[in-house]
Amino acid sequence: MRKQFYLLLALTLLPWCISKVKAQEVMETGGKLMPLEWIDKDTGHKLIRLSRREGTNSSFYFNNPCFLPSKGEGDLMVFYGSTDAGTQLFVMNLSTMKSTQLTSRYHVSGEMVCAKTREAFYQCGDSVFAVNADTRNTRFIYTFPAGFNGRVSTVNADGTYLACVMATGDQEREIYTKYPEKHDYFNRIYDAHIEHTLYVINTKTREMKEIHRENEWTNHLLFSPTDPNLLSFCHEGPWEKNDRIWNINIQTGEAKLMHKRTMVNEIAGHEFFSPRGRHEWFDLQKPKGQTFFLSAINMHTGKEDRVYQMQRNEWSIHFNVNKAENLFAGDGGDPKQVAKAPDGMWIYLFHPDGDHFVSEKLVNMKNHHYKLEPNVHFSPDEKWIIFRANFEESEQIYAVEIAKH
Repeated sequence: MRKQFYLLLALTLLPWCISKVKAQEVMETGGKLMPLEWIDKDTGHKLIRLSRREGTNSSFYFNNPCFLPSKGEGDLMVFYGSTDAGTQLFVMNLSTMKSTQLTSRYHVSGEMVCAKTREAFYQCGDSVFAVNADTRNTRFIYTFPAGFNGRVSTVNADGTYLACVMATGDQEREIYTKYPEKHDYFNRIYDAHIEHTLYVINTKTREMKEIHRENEWTNHLLFSPTDPNLLSFCHEGPWEKNDRIWNINIQTGEAKLMHKRTMVNEIAGHEFFSPRGRHEWFDLQKPKGQTFFLSAINMHTGKEDRVYQMQRNEWSIHFNVNKAENLFAGDGGDPKQVAKAPDGMWIYLFHPDGDHFVSEKLVNMKNHHYKLEPNVHFSPDEKWIIFRANFEESEQIYAVEIAKH
């Protein structure tokens, strides 16, 4: 009888013990369970947790559009969430923060939202689909031929083309398998100069067409938000060795280098288009890790007509810009990043002032682990900066209000 009593007591206390251990683990890693809304005591700005569903939730990479304009019920944001069937796409109403699941195939991938067609495009295995964010209706787009290991990664402004890249042979995949950590595979893939081919897929005719081929590590594909024929891509690898940023016209195949390095160890990268497609912005360091700028290429003239300098602590892994291109955001970085910033773990707001930025700290990110990049976005009404973070143990989506109360 006594043994039965102690067994029953142990089973009763087990959930409580697990809960206490989990809470303690959260505290020991620097995080804690937060309320759904709070004021950052170091900046005075209001934060809210946007993701209210169970599991892990992730906003898109900084340069991938994820918003759809309101149809009277609030603007929408497409994001990723974990489920028992793997990662799925969800859509959130930013006014109510209600989320609805869009996909149900096993483990989907792709961050491609077309505002014109109001669809999210995604890949599952060897096939590509599009789901309407309003009706949830899904349509088939394309199935890759056997042995084709490409993956779609961007959709153009009017939803008529997707772009993907494929490495020739098995060498790149073998390097990834043998050296799974970025610091191990990065230089190896660059030094191998494996042939890569760019393709576009017509979403209406379901035809795939080769548009560019080169013995460079082709990566970071991104269509212009306004010009359906303009595709940005990069030569991946150590930025100080690369002329990285390229644009190509998908109809003519004409490729153009957008920024040429001017000194030893100069780096330029993490390129992104402004919302109205007027500029392509990028992180510029002359030389690497010494002086820090955000620079822009004018899409009409091809000239770099805007350059803003910032301090070491203000440098961010990724930047973003509002529609008027007069306000910027950055996600900061820890001391291990290229800037080696001693106090750079903040979500920043930047105001241009002549040739430099004046920064404002929005969120203290000291309890965030920067192996997960926050990837800032301006909300559609430009009143909030949306980002992802793990300071509550799991990855979730947050927004910080730009204005102080």
